[in-house]
Amino acid sequence: MNRHRGIIAAGHQITANAGAEILRAGGNAFDAALAAIFASCVAEPVLASLGGGGFLLAGKAHQHPYLLDFFTQTPGAKRPDDEIDFFPILADFGTAQQEFHIGMGSIAAPGVIKGAFKIHRDLCSMPLETIIEPACEAARSGVVVNAFQHYIADIVSPIIAANPAAMSLYATREAPGQIAGPGGRLYYDDLANTLENLVREGADLFYRGEMGQQLIRDCRDRGGYLRQRDLSDYRAIQRRPLELDYHRAHLFTNPAPSVGGTLIAFTLTLLQQEQLGSYAPETLLPTLCIAHAQRLTQRLRRDHDIELDLEESTARKILSHDYLRSFRESMRNHARCFRGTTQISVADAEGNMASTTLSNGEGSGYVLPGTGIMLNNMLGEEDINPHGFHRWPEDRRIASMMSPTLVLQDNGQAIATGSGGSNRIRSAILQVLINLLDFGMDASRAVEHPRIHFEDDLLNLEEGCCANDIAQVYAQYPKHRLWPSKNLFFGGAHTVIRSPTGELTGKGDSRRGGVCVRV
Repeated sequence: MNRHRGIIAAGHQITANAGAEILRAGGNAFDAALAAIFASCVAEPVLASLGGGGFLLAGKAHQHPYLLDFFTQTPGAKRPDDEIDFFPILADFGTAQQEFHIGMGSIAAPGVIKGAFKIHRDLCSMPLETIIEPACEAARSGVVVNAFQHYIADIVSPIIAANPAAMSLYATREAPGQIAGPGGRLYYDDLANTLENLVREGADLFYRGEMGQQLIRDCRDRGGYLRQRDLSDYRAIQRRPLELDYHRAHLFTNPAPSVGGTLIAFTLTLLQQEQLGSYAPETLLPTLCIAHAQRLTQRLRRDHDIELDLEESTARKILSHDYLRSFRESMRNHARCFRGTTQISVADAEGNMASTTLSNGEGSGYVLPGTGIMLNNMLGEEDINPHGFHRWPEDRRIASMMSPTLVLQDNGQAIATGSGGSNRIRSAILQVLINLLDFGMDASRAVEHPRIHFEDDLLNLEEGCCANDIAQVYAQYPKHRLWPSKNLFFGGAHTVIRSPTGELTGKGDSRRGGVCVRV
């Protein structure tokens, strides 16, 4: 008999401990995931916020998994460009730079609060007052800044410096005008009060009440798009997951209108014929196969504008045999020639599994007064607006790369994974799944193995990837960038696994400060 109550892998010790505390108290995987969601908004403020959005893939024991979509929604109406508060900042990753846009005009309708209440109503077994306690305790006792959280705060420092309210979320009481360094303690009393007020009054406090009304007034007066109807009409939506058979495993991931799951399924379908498991993972051929499959997937994304209006029928067409034929032929020929996002994965002893991915973009720079909530900048994310800003269709779910994923293998093993990392989400999840399903790695090795990512004709590689044959990789990909060490650029695929005998293992991805706790 399995002596463990459950396991959780997440991006911060406080986040993971919150879920572990709930598991220890007798909660199920969904109670733990929800506690971790709230705690991540406290401990991982660059990556998660009640002002952002996300997805939860729920695998209830002995039931068909389903996807809860509580991602951000585009506003219902636009305004003239000259009325919009919308401006660029440059995030510096050290090895690479990326431009993001912030301001009131970057804010989309947030879904985390509505999603949290639906998770609790549909899946949880414990009172919401109990579930929020670890987050409130951390917020009031203070979060000690670790090296990773300082690093990502430094990356987005132009957003934090945008106004005093934003700076207050990242500065200590002793030095209120500067970003806290490692070891500094941050307090979030306003956020703790907000959580407790939401528990007492419900989600309508934000979507129809005084919190939302303040947001709408500020958007109206300071150059934002959101109107009251954008909040009051927002819904968390239950969807049937996108499903795919890969070798001897059945995969469930994020369906349309989000694009990440479809792109992962497309890439895996291209790779299915390659039998990568017959090669050593560090060798040339699997590296080139994965890189070329990523290149073909990028071509699909670019040529078909699928972010603009991906529907279930379009996803089915993309994954159909006829549509894939030319891409598979390219794979055969090639093979023979040689921002802010966080992931929480949970499994419990009763057979439940949860994979949830949250994002606030990088944050808009706007903090809802008196709440401790920074709103998202999803309308300013180039990665999810690849065809130009302000071209979004009104009142639609934003197409996301976020792809919480569950895998059920024929031998009874089950996997919950997902990743942060913007456009790198799909390549991180893809490679963790290949490492587990093709190469038979354990959770730790699968998550920590060096990764590659192809985009904009550039192949990015982590140090250690295909080390003995790297010159041949460079010959195939003359435009390349070798990263000197593991980096959050390549995602954060926090993963848990239940073995056929019920043993629980997992790994928090070190690229994003990952932690795994088994209780």
